Amino acid sequence: MQREIRKYLFDIKESIDSINDYLGEKRDFQSYLEKKILRRAVERELEIIGEATNRLLKLDQNIAISDSRRIVNLRNLVIHGYDQVDNVIIWGLISKDIPLLKKQVDNLLGDI
Repeated sequence: MQREIRKYLFDIKESIDSINDYLGEKRDFQSYLEKKILRRAVERELEIIGEATNRLLKLDQNIAISDSRRIVNLRNLVIHGYDQVDNVIIWGLISKDIPLLKKQVDNLLGDI
């Protein structure tokens, strides 16, 4: 695997780990809504995930990450449509999509 690809995968892994650290074990949507700094931190990590995914796609369009285009589109929404970010959608991504993405990235990295 190319060095650049491994770097971007590692960046995604770090951002996922950061999101999980920010949220902790006891995940509560209401607490998420009430803490602007938490929402902004999660959104920033999603931006990094989206940008790294975009760069990965430029190197390998067939990278084994499902919904890679959707990940990039989310990044664009968070950055350019900041006033249209829906906390319910972000929470759904955190709950459903991030765990799947973590598994895929871990598989690609070979669980380093």
